Amino acid sequence: MAAIPHVLVIPKWWPNERDPQLGDFIRKQVQSLARFTEVTVLLIEASAADEHSVRMTRSDGLMVVRSSYPASGSRVKAWRKLVNLVRYRHAAYAGWRTVHSERGMPAITHVHILVRPALIAWWLKRRFGIPYILSEQSSEYLDGTYQRKGSLFHALNTMLFKEATAVTAVSNWLGDGLVKLGLCSHYEVVPNVIPGLDRPLPQRGAADHFLVVADLVDRTKNVSGVIRSVALLHQRRVLVRLDIIGDGPDLAQLRELAVELGVKDRIVFLGRLPNSGVLDHMANVGAVIINSNVETFSVVTGEALAQGKPVIATRCGGPEAFVRPDNGLLIPVGDTAALADAMAQFVRDHERYDPQRIREGLSSTFGPDAVGKAFLRIHQRSLGAGR
Repeated sequence: MAAIPHVLVIPKWWPNERDPQLGDFIRKQVQSLARFTEVTVLLIEASAADEHSVRMTRSDGLMVVRSSYPASGSRVKAWRKLVNLVRYRHAAYAGWRTVHSERGMPAITHVHILVRPALIAWWLKRRFGIPYILSEQSSEYLDGTYQRKGSLFHALNTMLFKEATAVTAVSNWLGDGLVKLGLCSHYEVVPNVIPGLDRPLPQRGAADHFLVVADLVDRTKNVSGVIRSVALLHQRRVLVRLDIIGDGPDLAQLRELAVELGVKDRIVFLGRLPNSGVLDHMANVGAVIINSNVETFSVVTGEALAQGKPVIATRCGGPEAFVRPDNGLLIPVGDTAALADAMAQFVRDHERYDPQRIREGLSSTFGPDAVGKAFLRIHQRSLGAGR
């Protein structure tokens, strides 16, 4: 498969010092593409510093241009947003000049998550004739957030989708949502990379030991429902252990809930861990729980299966592409009693889940080579290659 000259990637989310997990799944997709062609990543970031800065580094095997702008601290929301938009535009142009001078003219732009990165790509298309593709992962198209935004925002999004040469989504669940909203008529599924497939397969782990990995935003991840399920099982004298990896605005509330329900001794909050730390800890548990209200893909589901761990997941979109009777259970969204029943069933039937069988078959679709080649084929078609 022949490489194309140069891909400029502009993501909305990317790991940083404040949040090392932000957009890590996007970084893994981009690293997969970089196995097969030249890639430059352009990041436009708000900063606590008082001045604009542009620096180019090689990080995680990728050439990254980071263009930062001083974030406005105004208490007036409309003014703050306007100032930050102007500063973002300035930083974007400064970053582009560095990309162009140091890395050359890209053949195609690849946007991960709207809106501002897509505006940059749209300008590059208008100014230099560089086509762009859009890759979406955001749950806002599925949970009602997008629908609640104004008509001007909808018109802008529709235009940016229309101008794209191709659209990808991480799941049919999300792609179909984009079509229903009228944002595109066609999309291609390119999944996230599942990490850990190259690790030795761990042992089963204890049947009563469960793990949740999530940003602690309860309206989306419903971690409180998992804590309530532990309490229900405690009342039935089914004692389980729950580890929670993650951080977020609802951490204190979730800790208080565990105390209120009398299960704080059964639950350990481990905070945010790097991906390697997550996989290390996952290797020691018996099963993983994904209790989300909506997921466009669910990397955690894939990570668990790659480690040979069975999962309990809600029918919230993404996990349904992975979970089968031989590797886990699907339950309704928001059903605490069903989750408690599923956890009790896992404790009873844990031996029937075979770790080797759970892992098999993931690499051909979710490995880095598969994801990178899928993107490369879309880029080639977008440029008319191979016709």
